[in-house]
Amino acid sequence: MDEAEDLPSGSVATANKEAIERAFGTENRNRLIDLYFASVSDGNVTPSNAWSHVYRLLLWSDPTTGLAHCYESDKSQPGKPWYSRSLAFHDWVCSNLGVEPGMLGQEIDWLFVKACDDLAGAMLRREEKLASIAAAQRLPYGDRGFPEPGADPELAAMIREAVEPYLAQEPPEQVWHTVTQRVRQFLAVQNKRKNLVGEGFEDVLTQIVRRACGGDPASVRTRSLLYEIPGFNRAKQGGKENKVDVAIIRPSMRTLVTAKWSVRADREKQFTTDYDEYINAESENRKFDYVFVTNEFDPARLMRACESLHRNSLMFDQVVHINTDALQKTYAMEDRRLTSSQRRVIDYINDGRLISLHQWLSNLSDQ
Repeated sequence: MDEAEDLPSGSVATANKEAIERAFGTENRNRLIDLYFASVSDGNVTPSNAWSHVYRLLLWSDPTTGLAHCYESDKSQPGKPWYSRSLAFHDWVCSNLGVEPGMLGQEIDWLFVKACDDLAGAMLRREEKLASIAAAQRLPYGDRGFPEPGADPELAAMIREAVEPYLAQEPPEQVWHTVTQRVRQFLAVQNKRKNLVGEGFEDVLTQIVRRACGGDPASVRTRSLLYEIPGFNRAKQGGKENKVDVAIIRPSMRTLVTAKWSVRADREKQFTTDYDEYINAESENRKFDYVFVTNEFDPARLMRACESLHRNSLMFDQVVHINTDALQKTYAMEDRRLTSSQRRVIDYINDGRLISLHQWLSNLSDQ
């Protein structure tokens, strides 16, 4: 990962923040995605195997359950209904990726892990540069016992209390210092996962479409301004320019894709707002497709996406889930009756209203 030669002005915290932004930024994400496809033995992406690449790149294990994440962590704890569903999903993923249940964590989350590796390297280089500067700044205070930068005695004490019975000898203070720094960095970086499965999902989906469907790579665009897409006008003066998650532009079709790994209530409202803007900006008086691609597992949210109307017509031309087989396996658990929303979602799968990534990519390949 490229980084600036000079240290940024300001505090170490500012330097760390900038290092994190670069490691998880667009340029580095796409470099890593290219690296992934160059490194995997089956780098050839087809409509049928696309879901596996998406999951290997982006799916992660919930640290509180150890299971593949398919729903909110607080609702997926042991004893709650989504724990059983998470077990079913974990089993499905392992079976279809050919991985032992205890080893799945090593086979997924590739993009996040590699971005963290890049971050760790950047942080180490920065810390080495800053160490000599900090030593000179501390020199006037001699041996008065000033705290070391980054020291966290409370966190160190908690860790020491947990592991002390298993230690043959007391580690040096520098070891505790290093451990606490790594823990704090880990917790800070975990917050970046939201960005990774936000824009990162858009980047992965774009690469998947390009690799699985062929054609001119430039015809698949990520986060383009709406007016940059052929056949759409610029927003009114003073209006906010809308960015389209993924746009697929071919002579025979225009597809605007809303790509969301999961769905929140505020996002559902935004879908309609975006669609209104797309319709108002369309300048060629011809049809374009509005497609929703997601890995959402909540049946009520998926049901609403399938049923959402705009002026008495279905808003989304297609609703796409990364793998509808995984959905059905997760819902269809032993000794549990399907909820009404789960039944509706399965009906939509059977009716072709909710389709898999495999089906969608196959349709695109034929256009």
